Amino acid sequence: MHTLDLSKFKLHFLALLTYIVTFGFLFQEVVIKLVHDWSTDDNYSHGFLIVPISLYLAWERRDRLMQAAIRPSWLGLLVVLGGVALLIAGTLGAELFVTRIGLLAVLAGSILFILGWNHLRLLVFPLALLVLMIPIPAILFNQVAFPLQLLASRFSSGVLSMVGIPVLREGNVIILAHTTLEVAEACSGIRSLVSLITLGILLGYFTESRLWVRWLLAVATIPTAIFANGLRVAGTGILAHYWGPAAAEGFFHTFSGWLVFAFAFGMVLLFQWVIRRMVPPSRIVTES
Repeated sequence: MHTLDLSKFKLHFLALLTYIVTFGFLFQEVVIKLVHDWSTDDNYSHGFLIVPISLYLAWERRDRLMQAAIRPSWLGLLVVLGGVALLIAGTLGAELFVTRIGLLAVLAGSILFILGWNHLRLLVFPLALLVLMIPIPAILFNQVAFPLQLLASRFSSGVLSMVGIPVLREGNVIILAHTTLEVAEACSGIRSLVSLITLGILLGYFTESRLWVRWLLAVATIPTAIFANGLRVAGTGILAHYWGPAAAEGFFHTFSGWLVFAFAFGMVLLFQWVIRRMVPPSRIVTES
């Protein structure tokens, strides 16, 4: 009996080791380039946090995973093959986004093929969270960033006019009496938008049992991040008007980014507090 158990353990260990080696061989370059993007692009530096958080969420489900019935599905093999096909297509077409989606597809397909639907359902949220670690394609990034630049410059120009500061706006360029500010791509707010969406999702998951509140918190981060970034640009304009261009650069510019992000997250917390005051959790049926 002990020999049989030991043989099964060795077989399972060998299968797991083979899978890890094969996965590493296939996606080594994908992971290396992904980590490189996290370390060089501030828009996606939060990727370093997403992976350990996702692993923690999977570990948090360990009891339910152990109790879930193992029913392997051959459909998982098709998903794995589809992920490998995405890896090949992305590599040949030099499209990093496709190869990274292929990585997630192989992970999801492997769980389905080896363990079955019960385990995949339990791990769907940790897997879905990993999508946030993947930089969006450049063509889509530009389609989002430029409208945000225009929106931030338009909003800040309105605020500057309201406080009595003469201002002229040309596209994403704000012309003041003593200096000219350009709302560049880095100031579009997309960095804080992605990070705030991530925080909003995690906040809802860890503090709310009501599914609709979780969705509401995640969605609320979008206008909140846009509004906060508009205030940041407007504040930069005010400082530049009274204290000169130096106020829009260096330490003040970096510090204002952190300050406004903290303000935006505080607004999300306030929004959650208002929801709880209006619809207390104890008065409704808790959703799973």
